[in-house]
Parts: sequence; structure tokens; C-alpha cells
Amino acid sequence: MKRIILMMLRNIFFLPYAWIKLCRYAKHADDYTDEERYELLQYIDGKANKGGRINIEVHGVENIPKENGFMFFPNHQGLYDVLAIIQASPIPFSVVMKKELQNIPGLKQVFKCMKALAIDREDIKQSMKVIHQVTEEVKNGHNYLIFAEGTRTKNPNAVGEFKGGSFKSAIKAKCPIVPVVLIDAYKAFDTHSIKPLTVQVHFLEPMTYEMYGQMKSNEIASLVKRRIEKVIAENE
Repeated sequence: MKRIILMMLRNIFFLPYAWIKLCRYAKHADDYTDEERYELLQYIDGKANKGGRINIEVHGVENIPKENGFMFFPNHQGLYDVLAIIQASPIPFSVVMKKELQNIPGLKQVFKCMKALAIDREDIKQSMKVIHQVTEEVKNGHNYLIFAEGTRTKNPNAVGEFKGGSFKSAIKAKCPIVPVVLIDAYKAFDTHSIKPLTVQVHFLEPMTYEMYGQMKSNEIASLVKRRIEKVIAENE
């Protein structure tokens, strides 16, 4: 919370402009291309990071597929995670979020700009509908991000269980899976520090459908989790 306040204070004159424009883009998302909306998010995100004394250290951008229609699967550390990946990825993407996040001021507008989908994990029918929608979107050349852990880990830089069901959309779409590693992202919003912070974002080599197509969803989940844990262990 302290860092969010710092971001706002150090962008006090930029904030009204950013808020008005973000709300306009969020309300009329269909009037703008994915690239236009993403460019705005990256611009605002960059200003916020500078104000909040956050540096994003990016590794493996060359691993992001050149063709659209892929899925990011990062570890989940906190509320800042998506903002870190927005700053790191030059390619627009959308996100599947928990329904509880869709009305948080600020994040609500960001998610609307991204045309994010809200999932209710307690409602199987609704969850299946979202999985089908993501599958079709990815087949049509859109990129998505899913947190396979389902919730933030309470053990910093540790990785929780990756749920096999989170990979069903990728399997059905037969799309590249890109594991993404977040290191120290939790320190941005989930601690009380405002010290200068470096957040690492690592894009790992993508897994093509030919690599995972014969695997069960739980096996895919375990493999992605192990790859992420290895990079965390090497870079903490």
C-alpha cells in the first residue's frame, strides 16, 4: 500500500490525465485495437513504476513466440504480477482473473482495457465457459495469461501447486505454452517497503503442442512448475 501511495504522489500531475484516458479506453475498449490499448497500459505502467521506484529486469524476450495465439503461465506472487508482465512483454495479451478482482478500482480499468475474463472457480459451468472462450480467442490469434496456481503464494518466491485444469485451454487450442518466472514481484504491493526494487521477469522457452500434446494436463502443470522453480533457485 505504501508503494501505491508513493506512485500516486510522484505522479500527482500525471494521474488525472492517466485516469481519464484509462477509463475512456476501458469503457470503449472495442473502439481501440489491442495494440492501442496495450500501448496505453504500458505507458501508464511505466510512469507508475518510475514513481514507485520499481525497475523491471527482463530476460528471454526472444522466447516470446513471433506469431500471436500463445499463452503465458507465470507463477503468482501478488497484485503487481500482471503489471510487471505488461511492462516486460512487448506483445499484447489478455488475462483470466479471479472474479474477486474485477471490481478493485484501478485494476478494474486495467482488466477492462485488456478485455480480461473473470472466472468463478466455485461455478464449474461458468469456469468451463471461460475455458472454451479462451480456447477460441487463442485459436483466433489472441494471447492469454493464466495463473495456474489459482491464488497468490503466501511463501515469497516459492511456487504453489500448478493446477492441471488451468492448461485445458492451451491443450484445446494446441498453442505454444510460455512459462513465465516472476521474482520479487510480491515486494511491490504486498510488503510495506518503498525501497528501490528490482522485479525479475523471465520468459522461458515455449513448449509447442508437439512437445506436450501427448501429456496429461497434470503432467504439463508439473513440468511448467519445475521449470519455473529452477529459474527462481538460480536467480534469487
